[in-house]
Amino acid sequence: MTVQTRLILAVAAWCLVAVALVLPLVWLINNRDWGIGLMLLTPVMVYALMRLGRALESWARASTPPDHPQRR
Repeated sequence: MTVQTRLILAVAAWCLVAVALVLPLVWLINNRDWGIGLMLLTPVMVYALMRLGRALESWARASTPPDHPQRR
């Protein structure tokens, strides 16, 4: 798998996770009386998404291990 393919997969995975986490949170904050309490959770979620993005980037940019000749 090439680096470009892994970068595309990493960005797509991050976007899916971000939408899956942020969309319900925003909906709950907007539509529920107790949703305002969830605003305390927002900085934690943003931090987690930043960490996930960094982890995915390091995975995508990691070089492949060198091929070792097989022993016989």
